[in-house]
Parts: sequence; C-alpha cells; structure tokens
Amino acid sequence: MRLQNKKVIALVEDEFEDLELWYPILRLREEGAEVHLVGIEAKKKYIGKYGVPAESDYSFSDIQAEDYDAILVPGGWAPDKLRRYEEVLDFIRIMDEEKKPIGQICHAGWVLISAKILDGKKVTSTPGIKDDMTNAGAEWSDEAVVVDGHLISSRRPPDLPPYVKAFADKLAE
Repeated sequence: MRLQNKKVIALVEDEFEDLELWYPILRLREEGAEVHLVGIEAKKKYIGKYGVPAESDYSFSDIQAEDYDAILVPGGWAPDKLRRYEEVLDFIRIMDEEKKPIGQICHAGWVLISAKILDGKKVTSTPGIKDDMTNAGAEWSDEAVVVDGHLISSRRPPDLPPYVKAFADKLAE
C-alpha cells in the first residue's frame, strides 16, 4: 500500500460537508494512510451539514503538526469556524513551511486565507469564494483540481475523485 506509514490530519468541526470530509479519509485509509480526525475537543461527535457524524480522535492541543505528513481541510460551513482557531492556522502555516501536502476543497480556502499562505499560489475553490481567494493574492481557476506544489485544491463534491487522487499522489511522493 503506497501510503503506509503516512499520517494525515483531517480537520473537523460542525457543519462540515459530509462527502468532503469522509471521501478523502476513506480513500486515503484504503491506500494505507493513518488519518486522524482532529477538532477543538477530542472524542467529540461533530455533525455534518447532512447529518453524518464524525468523532474526533484528538483535540488541536493533543497533536503537533510536525508529527504528520499532510493535512486535509473539508468544506461546508466548518471552515468558517476552523479559521477562528489559532491552532488550526498554525497547523496550516507549519505544513506550508515544511512543504507538506495541504488539501482544501470548496469553502476550505477560507482557512488558508486566514493562515495567509495563498499569495501567489494557484488554486480553485467553490466559485462562491473566488473573490476571497483572489483578494488573498491567489490566482484562481475554475478547474476540478489545481495542484501548486504541495497545495492541492478542489471545487466541490463532484470533483472528489480527481482531488483525492491528486492529494494521494502528492502524499506518496
């Protein structure tokens, strides 16, 4: 399995987009990655936009980004909450500095905007936050997936297959 011994943070908060959290987690686990759900509280049940639950393995304070190989930020309304936690912004900045894969889909770009890592980067997102992305200095394009170095971005659930493949490919490098 090509992702064996890889550890990935999957950020979680209430109102995550159900498919945008679970599809990447399940696909990466199928390839051997160890994926931990991390939220403001450990062992808390978070509920997605469509009612699918996700229980966090760890709290933000339980982990260190340096111990992981990549991070995933789901979409939905969760990113608007996640970007308010300084620990989350620190995770994103550390992953960016260490050039480790950062996956973001849909509204997840808000977290990267708040971490101030998008200036000069090529990205995509839901068209609804295109202006936010470009105002943060990113070069936005309307494509299923955009890979710019270690940053992998995507628009919405129908784009999950190419998004997760690109993320897994980058993690396997």
